[in-house]
Amino acid sequence: MDNQHRKITGYRELSQAEIDLMNMVKAKAKEVGDLVENMERTEGIDRRWLAIAATDLQKGFMSLTRSIAKPEFF
Repeated sequence: MDNQHRKITGYRELSQAEIDLMNMVKAKAKEVGDLVENMERTEGIDRRWLAIAATDLQKGFMSLTRSIAKPEFF
């Protein structure tokens, strides 16, 4: 569906430069997510630290996304 964000309260139109940045962030997040998934299948990895890393990386990518989108809400 085109322009779904228009139906969600608190979101604004993004410029083409912002859209390009958002797509770069999403692509890098996918790449990092693939790395984490690979590590999950590797024996000998400390699962606790991997879980902490995954959470912190997810928070970081969400922060990058919000820095671009600048939502009008908490």
